[in-house]
Amino acid sequence: MAHTQALKRKHTALPYKALRAIIDFVRNNVVLTVAFAAAAVTSIIVPVDSEYLGYFDLKTLTCLFCVLAVVCALKNIRFFYTLAQKIVQCFGTVRLSVLALVYITFIGSMLIANDMALLTFLPLGYFVLSSTGKNKYMAFTFIMQNIAANLGGMLTPFGNPQNLYLYSKFSIPTMEFMGIMAVPFVLSIALITLCCMVFVRPEPLEFKGEVKALPKGRTAIYLVLFALSIAIVFRGVPYWIGLIVIPAALMFMDRKALKMVDYPLLLTFVFFFIFAGNMARIEVVRNIFSYLMDKSTLLFSVMSCQCISNVPSAVLLSQFTDNYAELLVGVNIGGTGTLIASLASLITYREYSKHNPNDTDRYMKLFSAFNFGFLFILTAVMLVLKAMGVCL
Repeated sequence: MAHTQALKRKHTALPYKALRAIIDFVRNNVVLTVAFAAAAVTSIIVPVDSEYLGYFDLKTLTCLFCVLAVVCALKNIRFFYTLAQKIVQCFGTVRLSVLALVYITFIGSMLIANDMALLTFLPLGYFVLSSTGKNKYMAFTFIMQNIAANLGGMLTPFGNPQNLYLYSKFSIPTMEFMGIMAVPFVLSIALITLCCMVFVRPEPLEFKGEVKALPKGRTAIYLVLFALSIAIVFRGVPYWIGLIVIPAALMFMDRKALKMVDYPLLLTFVFFFIFAGNMARIEVVRNIFSYLMDKSTLLFSVMSCQCISNVPSAVLLSQFTDNYAELLVGVNIGGTGTLIASLASLITYREYSKHNPNDTDRYMKLFSAFNFGFLFILTAVMLVLKAMGVCL
């Protein structure tokens, strides 16, 4: 009898565990779930056919995979943590340390993409502030790191996933790309620095962290692989070479890094490619979007990010305009604003709520105030400069 009851409880628990697993997956992969749903719905309207094969940008997916894989390997040897730790130890006040953390995230996003920069440096921000009793600056620091990651990555083709896609799709010359993003990039630095100087006091800070030596051999090899992945992004090396060399090297040196790659992000791109490709084949949608993009590519792309995030906005709107300069600026500064405007913002919120589950309401108020402030200023300045014929 007891055995029978145990079996019943076991069978009852299985559906609950499955449902719990599905809910947790959706909660941790909101953008992926939305992308899948969007691709599925549009696939009903536009049935699967041979044209689907033309939706996918294999170079973008390969470049993203290579960069993420090498970054994971570098992260496993604590390369970025050690580098950041050494820099932070040079400063003796909260203000300078917060500035250092934000600048590290800002620079990191240019080199290792905004999502990876946050996953790498947010824990460092938490460690520095919590271990020195300066938790009152935690929410502000996380928010500034988030804004720095979104806006710092705008300068380079591989800094943000949407940059990599647009850089590849429109074959934008590298120097032209950086020239387009130079003005909003400099303005972002100025705004972030001003916020840190105004809202963080120069209180004394004592930081006693132990810096461990990096493994020289692995570090050198991983940096070579990182250079290879960057060369692929800049079209100096065919992408298929990286797809062979980098996984092969990591299979021998760090298989864990290959498992750590953000595959949901890659799948998100795949589903958004399907969604965008299908939307472009629906005549009514094509006419509406083409009309709106003709009116103001910059403004409409910024607004689109607030609703469907910057990566899907880039993939979708690129089907309806050749004005890549305004689209590029729009989907980068559009990463500020709402919580769903950028995947990086969701990552930051998840990390903050994990450490401070009872402070999420205050965090969201501060997040909205700073993000919408940045969004308004950057958009207004770029629209004015465009009207004056200074840029774009």
